[in-house]
Amino acid sequence: MAELKTKENTASVKLLIDSLEDKSRKKDCLLTKKMMQDITGKRARMWGDSIVGFGRYHYKYASGRKGGYFVTGFSPRKQNFTIYIMPGYSDYQYLLKKIGKHKLGKSCLYMKSLDDIDLDVLKELISTSIDETKSLYKTNL
Repeated sequence: MAELKTKENTASVKLLIDSLEDKSRKKDCLLTKKMMQDITGKRARMWGDSIVGFGRYHYKYASGRKGGYFVTGFSPRKQNFTIYIMPGYSDYQYLLKKIGKHKLGKSCLYMKSLDDIDLDVLKELISTSIDETKSLYKTNL
């Protein structure tokens, strides 16, 4: 069974954000960090070397594999600013139609900047996904 590469660690979220040269990306990180802290009630933690996560949920698959992962998070990648929600985005098309310019992965919302996104819709998307995660898994939220 393969082990997860992205794990919670004690690296500094502040150092990650402070190291960003792009002022717009830094602003997006600070705004998203505050938004996610307000929604989850949890402080930001590093997961791997470039993902900022909030909260934790525990899963167990039918195969017996179990583990824990962050409930929501973001990453200031160079190509795209990325928002992660753990249920994935397939059930949230009604919000995605209103959110603004973006691309999707299974659990990743990619955008160039938060300036391209309706922040009220993003808050609703994050809150709704957290409620779904809490209904499916044991969380620390």
